[in-house]
Amino acid sequence: MGNSAHRIVMIIGGVALVGAAVSLSGIASAEEGAFVIPPPKLDENRTTARETAVLAGGCFWGVQGVFQHVKGVENAVSGYAGGGASTANYDTVSGGDTGHAESVQVTFDPRIVSYGQILQVYFSVAHNPTQLNYQGPDHGTQYRSAIFYANPEQKKIAEAYVAQLDQTGIYKNAIVTKISPLQAFYPAEGYHQDFLTLNPNYPYIVFNDLPKIANLKTVFPTLYREKPALVSEAKG
Repeated sequence: MGNSAHRIVMIIGGVALVGAAVSLSGIASAEEGAFVIPPPKLDENRTTARETAVLAGGCFWGVQGVFQHVKGVENAVSGYAGGGASTANYDTVSGGDTGHAESVQVTFDPRIVSYGQILQVYFSVAHNPTQLNYQGPDHGTQYRSAIFYANPEQKKIAEAYVAQLDQTGIYKNAIVTKISPLQAFYPAEGYHQDFLTLNPNYPYIVFNDLPKIANLKTVFPTLYREKPALVSEAKG
C-alpha cells in the first residue's frame, strides 16, 4: 500500500509463514505481539447507547479486524482521517503527503465496552504506539499512530491514558501517538472493508494481522467475540 509491504507478496514458505504468525501470537513485548497493559484510571460514564472512536494505527485492515472482534462494537469502518475530502482516496493517501492517516471508525455501545477499554485494546493489541510514522513493514505518515477525539471527554481520557502508560514504563520507548480533534472521517473504498475476514489467507494478513486477533482472544478473553461485526452486515 503505497510506501508499504501490503502489495508485496511475502513468499516465505507455508510452514515458515504460519510458524511466524504463531510465534507472534504470544504475549511478549511492545515490539513482539500483544502484552498486558493496565486499564485506564480515567474512563467515561457509560450512559449513552452509541459512541464512535476514530483510531489510526498502521494499515487499517488489521485495526478494523481487531475491533470487529470486540464485544460491544457494532461496526468498524476502514477509512481516512486527518486530511481533506479531495484527497480522501486510497491512491492519493498512499503518497503520504495528504495529512490523512489510514484510520478506523469504531461504533460501539459504551454500556458493553467503554471508550477506555477501546483504547486499552488499541494500545495493547491493535498496534505498537511507540513506532513513529510506521507500523511494521508499512512506512509513511499515513501509517502513524493517532487518536482523533470526537469530544472533550474522549480527549481527556486519551491524554490521561497516554500519560499513565508512559509513567508505568511498560513500553521500551515513549508513546508517539498523536491526539487530535476529529475534523472528518471518510470511509475507504469498498474493497478495503472487511478485508481481513474476506482474505484470511492473504500473506500480509496471515503474517501481520491474524496474530492480532489471536492476541485479542488471549489478552482480552472477556471482550473477545468469535463472530466479527462486518461492515457488510452493519445496520444503519
